[in-house]
Amino acid sequence: MPAAPGCQTPFPFGRAAARKRRPRGTARDVGTFDRYLSGQLLLQFGFFALVLVAVYWVNRAIGLFDRLIEGGSSLATFLQFTALALPSVIGAVLPIAALVATLYGINRLSSDSEMVVAQTTGLGPWRLARPVAVFGLAVGAMAAILAHGLEPLARTALAERGQELSADVTARFLQEGEFLHPGDGVTVYVREIAETGELLGLFLQDRRDGETHTSYTAERAYLVRGEAGARLVMLEGMAQTLELRTRNLITTTFADFAYDLAGLTGADTTRSRDPRELPTGALLAAGPEAQAATGAAVAELRYEGHARIAEPLFAALLPLLALGFLMLGGYSRLGLWRQIGGAVLAAVVLQLLSNVAENRALDDAGLWGLAYVPAVLTGLLASILLWRATLGPRPLRRIRSAA
Repeated sequence: MPAAPGCQTPFPFGRAAARKRRPRGTARDVGTFDRYLSGQLLLQFGFFALVLVAVYWVNRAIGLFDRLIEGGSSLATFLQFTALALPSVIGAVLPIAALVATLYGINRLSSDSEMVVAQTTGLGPWRLARPVAVFGLAVGAMAAILAHGLEPLARTALAERGQELSADVTARFLQEGEFLHPGDGVTVYVREIAETGELLGLFLQDRRDGETHTSYTAERAYLVRGEAGARLVMLEGMAQTLELRTRNLITTTFADFAYDLAGLTGADTTRSRDPRELPTGALLAAGPEAQAATGAAVAELRYEGHARIAEPLFAALLPLLALGFLMLGGYSRLGLWRQIGGAVLAAVVLQLLSNVAENRALDDAGLWGLAYVPAVLTGLLASILLWRATLGPRPLRRIRSAA
């Protein structure tokens, strides 16, 4: 019985059904459909990527805003930190946006009967997969640019800027009449700040040592920056050291005294680089220089390098996996929600498998190949689903009828 106008029809069409359709469209018509479908998927991908990036960005920005603004940093510093965090956020949401865009876009075309019109011209599952594969390659290229180029650079800049900010305690001192705590076990009070930046009436107490507590008072003080970091120069002051075990108080007066602010805040002038900051070539080689710079093992470095190659490949194959699921089954009044649910569940399982593979590969440097397992399984499952779609909705019943 012919389907009612506007009624949704199942995606799979067998070879026998394909021979009964109208003649195939011209190459020009097919090319137009490819561009149309790829364009629709890219449009939906842009929308969902923007929404997901905004959600992730707001989630991170709230905590970052509290830490930076309350610590005395400016709004410009907050915007700089959030901008440097964007490449990693975008890289995380690209595969999700590609999957959702494919599911939504193909389901919408099916609901509007546009996919039915395309299939009646003779476009089978493998032919329909071509524009989806083009879309997947575009997503994979974007993910590769982020993983190999922008993300390492942004992480390095973010780490260096964070180290500078933690070592720069000027903003924490520039508050008159308040007891501040720039570090654990450290209390600072400034009575007045002159227009020249001179600190008047300084009190500083250091309680980090488990055996002694030292309090510094000075009539005047200056913040001085040097190659070794910021220092607090106190003039005309006194240091009182209390020995906790004996309860003895030692008092020392000084004309000038320099205090290392890097030690005060717990900031370290030397920094071990995160493996994700290194170039991909250095990670794959995992040489002594990379190990010394990061303090990471060979297994961690090599897995990170191969993961940068495998993750864009995984993102490129997810749209084909979504298409394969959408082409399963027959007509249902409920639409394609079962196929959509299956595609989402498969993507979640593959992502969990990626986490398991990472934990296993970090234990052995020779197991770096596990980084490619999710991408290989995604491509294999997509091929099986597309091949299954070419057999029609009930291949076993047709084979028995023919027999």
